[in-house]
This record gives sequence, structure tokens and C-alpha cells, in this order.
Amino acid sequence: MTVDLDLTVVGSINADITAITHRLPAAGETVGGGRLVHSPGGKGANQASAAARLGARTRMIGAVGSDAAGAAMTQALQSAGVGTDGIAVVDSGTGTALIMVDAAGENQIAVCEGANAHVSIAECEFGAQETVLTQLEVSMDLITELSHTVPGRFVINAAPALPLPAEVVERADLIIVNESEYDLLPQLREAKLVAITYGSRGSGLYEYGREVAFAEALPRRPVSTVGAGDAFCAALTIALAAGYSRQRSLAVANAVGAEAVMDPNAQPEFHRLEHYLQSTTTTETTT
Repeated sequence: MTVDLDLTVVGSINADITAITHRLPAAGETVGGGRLVHSPGGKGANQASAAARLGARTRMIGAVGSDAAGAAMTQALQSAGVGTDGIAVVDSGTGTALIMVDAAGENQIAVCEGANAHVSIAECEFGAQETVLTQLEVSMDLITELSHTVPGRFVINAAPALPLPAEVVERADLIIVNESEYDLLPQLREAKLVAITYGSRGSGLYEYGREVAFAEALPRRPVSTVGAGDAFCAALTIALAAGYSRQRSLAVANAVGAEAVMDPNAQPEFHRLEHYLQSTTTTETTT
């Protein structure tokens, strides 16, 4: 099934360098016995990859360096079915994320933005029926520009948690955060629609601070949670844009996120959206 939806992801593309250890080190501590993994990442690229694999017609607007990592990250997106004509090659190193993951799937991440500082929409056009999804691993000036430029549905994953201009909050059709990010951004209490993920406790949708939908999480023993939030963002964005109810969309997004935590990579393979729609028990309605 191909979702009848045009989605553009504007955001970060990173080369992930991950150390998998039995536990995360404390400040100043060295933990040995790790296993090193190189893989494609970046919140924007992760979300674009997930959306394309779920069946949305997806293009990526971002930037990579003219290095081997940039070529590899672009190839990974192409392999997932993402359109990459909007990815610029700039005179800067490709963004890099240094990640540590422990045996319980918990993580610590440090991001070096590199080429992501040069993402631009100067040559881009957005259609009225097109959904645009972005995150905060690109400049806030770019986020503000998007809020003025995008004529259709505009979705922000407010991660990492940074204060958003009031005009951006007012413009966004949906803002997605985890519970820690929500606590750091009190301005979201008055946003028109906010999705909050609670890890093993599920996820909820809030309209101007009032809960309007909630879905339980699927029980899983995580391998890695690095790409789970990005998979959730992609699934929720396309399910809502495709016209499924808020309750059903949350349940589907939880199911996709649950599958993501079972894969050590930030850009895992997924079934088409139809598979997760069939596997959820929430009664389907359209909005």
C-alpha cells in the first residue's frame, strides 16, 4: 500500500557512530567492552526513511558534505525510497552523531551539526496539499522561515527541546515531543495540537492543553530507542494527514515505534502503513 500523501521532510542528516555497551558511563568514567557501529542517522533522515518505507511519497531537504559519509547517507535515503534531489552538497563535513547505547536500549547522544547548519529552502517550493515535517536539528531561522512559507500541513518534532518563536507555535498544525521535552517547553500547553510520547506508557494528543486522545504502548524489551521517536513522528504525521482518527493514528504510531526499538539501527526497515493499521485494534474513524 502506498499512502496517497506527499511528504517533505526538512531536517538533519547525520552519520551515526554508535558504541553499544552494557551500561552508560557516568561523568568522567570509561566503560570498556563496547561494540562500534556505523550507520545512517539524523532526525530528519530517520523520519524521511521511515515515512517512505511506510508508503508515503517522501522527499528530503537537507545538506551533506562532499565526503564519503555524505554520499553514503544520501544512498541510504535513496535505498529507502526517499527523493534526494533536495539534498545539497556543501563545503562542510557531513553531520555526525556520537551515540552510546546500553543493554536496556537507553542512550546518550552528542550531535556535531556540520553540513546541517547549511540546510536551505531558498530553491524549494511547497504545494498546498503537501505535508511538511521538520525537527530542531536545523537552525531556528529555518524553522521560522518554514512557518511562513509552507501553505499546507506543517508538523514540528520539537527535538532537541528549544524554545520556539510564538509565531511558529501558532502556525504549527502538530508539534510532537516526548514527555521530557514537553516539560522543558511550557509554551506548548497552549499549542493547537501536541503529541506527547511517554515511552512504555504510550502516547497522547492534546488540543490547547486538553487531552483528546490516548493510546497504550505495545510491550517491548528495547534493543535501542535511538530511532523510535523518529519512527513515531513519521507514522503519526502520515496517519493523521491521510485522514485517520486521532486515536487510530496514535495507536499506529505506537506500533511503528515499538517495531523501531527492536532494531539497533536508527533507520530500520518497516512494513507499509496498512500492516500497522490492520494490527491495531482501535476502531477506525476518519477526521
